[in-house]
Amino acid sequence: MNKKIQLDSISRLLDIMDELREKCPWDQKQTFESLKSLTIEETFELADAISDNNINEVKNELGDLLLHIIFYSKIASETNLFDISDVAKSITNKLIFRHPHIYGDLSGLDEKQVKSNWEKLKLQEGKKSVLEGVPKALPSFIKSMRIQEKVSNVGFDWAKRKDVKNKILEELNELELELESGNSENIESELGDLIFSVINYARFIGVNADNALEKTNKKFIKRFMNIESQLKKNKKIFSDITEKEMISYWKKSKN
Repeated sequence: MNKKIQLDSISRLLDIMDELREKCPWDQKQTFESLKSLTIEETFELADAISDNNINEVKNELGDLLLHIIFYSKIASETNLFDISDVAKSITNKLIFRHPHIYGDLSGLDEKQVKSNWEKLKLQEGKKSVLEGVPKALPSFIKSMRIQEKVSNVGFDWAKRKDVKNKILEELNELELELESGNSENIESELGDLIFSVINYARFIGVNADNALEKTNKKFIKRFMNIESQLKKNKKIFSDITEKEMISYWKKSKN
């Protein structure tokens, strides 16, 4: 598809947004605040579509997110705060500034160097910390991943995989000690440290921990529902079977 067709499609969407704000009672009432939770929901729906490798739904959900970007921009333009062109200019200027290896005098950088330089450039933009850009509202699991990735980009990282593994074992031992003490606050803290270390290990070996966990969630759901189906056929419920039988059902569900 050529750029003219692409621009015409976006122009049509902008026209529709103008009409909706003028004529639709629901659209007229929307604000930044009222749209916020809907935008978050749309983002998770996009994530689901990507996880399911449903390309048609990825396209549809991207459309929903594009609409939200245009919606926010339209609302802002009505009070002369900014408009969609300002949004585009903002990201354009940012991309040019943060890619000096493309638009500047740097060259020959590998991926790791690009990431490291990216964080340094963000500090030049006025950020006081490389972690300042991590959204507070991110789910804790993903937030841990972003924190670890960002500090790694500036050189705060383990040297060897064995070191990361040993950190997991260390945190597990500390959790066991706190379990023996019975201090619930310390137990929670040590469990958090353990989870954080496992997420860090995943990053170190090149695995997206969130994706890995979601695949395990889906795998567990599928297997558990298979067990439920088998129990139903046998006219049983979980309280009717022994632990040994439960393990047997689980092994069968894996096959």
